[in-house]
Amino acid sequence: MFEKYDMLIPQGVIFNLKEIEEMKILKTDMAKKLIYNNELEVVKIGKKIHISRTELIRFLIANTIGANESKEGLE
Repeated sequence: MFEKYDMLIPQGVIFNLKEIEEMKILKTDMAKKLIYNNELEVVKIGKKIHISRTELIRFLIANTIGANESKEGLE
């Protein structure tokens, strides 16, 4: 699964919230909620919040439900 996300997310070290929204991974508001709930680790540079490429891939893998897995978690 990691290989697919590795190809989908552009190369880079860190991305700001606007860049992540432009990649259509997460909307800024949702990303802020996930950060507030400690579900995403951030790098803060000045007042700007950035998320590492590695953290984005980790989050996507952790929240991916396979087609042949139980659907109980969706409700």
